[in-house]
Amino acid sequence: MENSTSARPNFFDSKVLGHPSGLFVLFFTEMWERFSFYGMRVLLIQFLTMSVIGLNPGWEMSVVDAGAIFATYAMLLYITPIFGGILADKYIGYRWAVVVGSLIMTLGHASMTLETEFFMYLGLVLLVVGTGFFKPNMTSILSEMYKSFPEKKDGAYTIFYMGVNAGAFFGMMLCGYIGERIGWHYGFGLAGIFMLLGTLQFWFAKPIFGAIGDVPNKSTEVKEETPIDTKDLTPAQQDELKRNPFTTLDYILIAITTIIGFLYAFSDVFYIVGKIRLFPAEIFGMDGKAVVVVTGLLILMWLIISRIVRYAKVVRDRMIAVIIFAFFTIFFWMSFEQGATSLIIFARDNTQRVLSGDKALLFNIFNSLLTIVPLLIISWVLILLAKQTIKKALLSNIILAITFVGVWASAIWMLNRDWSLHAYEVTYDAIQTQKVDKEGKPILDKHSEPIYEYKAIHAANQPKEGDNVVKHTAVVSQLATLAKGDKVEIYQELGNFNILDIKQKEHLTKQFTEANKETEIVQAEITEIKDNQVEITASWFSILNSFFIIALASLVSKLWDSRFNPPASIKYGLGLIIMAIGFGVLAYGSHGITEGTRVSMMWLVFAYFFHTLGELFSSPVGLSYVSKLVPARMIALMFGMWYLAIAIGNNLAATLGGQIETITEQYSLSVFFLIFTVVPIVAGLLVIALNPVLKKLMHGVK
Repeated sequence: MENSTSARPNFFDSKVLGHPSGLFVLFFTEMWERFSFYGMRVLLIQFLTMSVIGLNPGWEMSVVDAGAIFATYAMLLYITPIFGGILADKYIGYRWAVVVGSLIMTLGHASMTLETEFFMYLGLVLLVVGTGFFKPNMTSILSEMYKSFPEKKDGAYTIFYMGVNAGAFFGMMLCGYIGERIGWHYGFGLAGIFMLLGTLQFWFAKPIFGAIGDVPNKSTEVKEETPIDTKDLTPAQQDELKRNPFTTLDYILIAITTIIGFLYAFSDVFYIVGKIRLFPAEIFGMDGKAVVVVTGLLILMWLIISRIVRYAKVVRDRMIAVIIFAFFTIFFWMSFEQGATSLIIFARDNTQRVLSGDKALLFNIFNSLLTIVPLLIISWVLILLAKQTIKKALLSNIILAITFVGVWASAIWMLNRDWSLHAYEVTYDAIQTQKVDKEGKPILDKHSEPIYEYKAIHAANQPKEGDNVVKHTAVVSQLATLAKGDKVEIYQELGNFNILDIKQKEHLTKQFTEANKETEIVQAEITEIKDNQVEITASWFSILNSFFIIALASLVSKLWDSRFNPPASIKYGLGLIIMAIGFGVLAYGSHGITEGTRVSMMWLVFAYFFHTLGELFSSPVGLSYVSKLVPARMIALMFGMWYLAIAIGNNLAATLGGQIETITEQYSLSVFFLIFTVVPIVAGLLVIALNPVLKKLMHGVK
């Protein structure tokens, strides 16, 4: 211990909240990376699926294709870190890996701002590669910092995890708001700006870290520990120390499964973008892709089983326990990561996001507190950090201050914009028709009265003989101050009308002309000045996960520290079931809704609450059990297995999430959410039922 401490004599000289200042440099670096990652993620599906004609046009891609593209992206995010970690360990060091990864990701965000097909896909590739360098090596630096102080590591990881959630929170809030309200490229660009600034503040903070994270060399390598006397070990422990070398066949099987895995990851994207098939269309009369992928999974299973059976019973049993947990991990992430695809689509297209009067006022107050209070707390931490490090790392502190000026400016602009909106009732001519179901039967309300729909009259929708033309009204939010009786032009997007200014009208007219279509601009008149109204962005709901994590994490942590701390399998099973309840809430809330109708936003709020609670129950079970249960010789392969399970779960999440419109059209929206209710509940009950078996397989590991 004495030698370890002397190697880092000034480690605790500059403390912030009882921890080294370097921890908070990592905190802010991770915060800005997560800001950019989640800020981009919350916009991507929306951009890909938005109409090519509109106030904020997108690519008008089907949700199925958009989900397939996101599925590839999500899967690769959990595969490239394996390679990034190896490169950092052996060649470039953790610090350079973080910087290289950050710069590559900055280029990725910059590419996406151009919104062309080539640069959008290039941007996603760069983000995947950059994440591969960044993701594993931030935690490696943190681990190295606390190598001599293991008793403080848990607290350090808790603080670091708060940085992750703070970044996700503000990234989705601000990038999402700017992307939806001003333009997608501005949202993508904001993500890139903070990624670059986060990189620079980390780079200029080098004096704080000393040699931690530097390029590995012989002089800095840790000396081998004194050989262990195997006579004092049990037979099982002695077996763990024995070599279990990979055979030539093992390496061949690893190569085959890796190739099949990468082909599977890219297959949908290659077909969507270039109609290129990476798998044969048919093999033995069956779907070629399915045959190859199933073959690859069977080979992988053989590889894992053949290696496991070479170990003694205790080691073998523990690795089987890891594989069982990894299997159920797929079901967890398959459902939880709907937040990146189907839940965003649901928030955008099926959730009532327009609030008026007192409800709008309450939301603005709540949203202001939700934004400003966390910013004040994090700014206070920034000031504490600056007091300790401004002499050592002046440039780093200046850049960090600039990032906070930027995020404060963005937040104040957002809040001021929502508080400054005016609400007007506009009247326009519309064609009234009775609403009918798929079979042509009239749809009635709860009082058995017919429900009507109103389609505004414009150049592309002129009334025909016999049509019932009526005056219809809508409430519209606008920054400009207008008066009763003013003639205005309005345009409907995502079910809500917008009052057009001259620039917006010219922009829309140009798009319709280029597409050889009649314009859909509606002539209207302001007939009443209304109370305040606000339209919540679809991306706003995504911040609820981070908000609930910050609010609930300490309570759940106290539960695990009490006598009520259940075994790993019970925790994981409960996590799956609690998360499924969130989807059950959505299935109930969306029951019976028809096209064009929207449900209360509270269903989505409750869903995110249960999803987050489920995550907090499941999060203690994972990588820590891999490190506890697996012998050193197999740890790399088993970590790879665990990340592969997460990658498969993310891939399935995006693929299935892309089916939301298809399943809704064939069955109902409620049925779509029921899938993610039933499957996790069954998986949760199974893993709980397996508790006695898993407990026996773990042989005392807790």
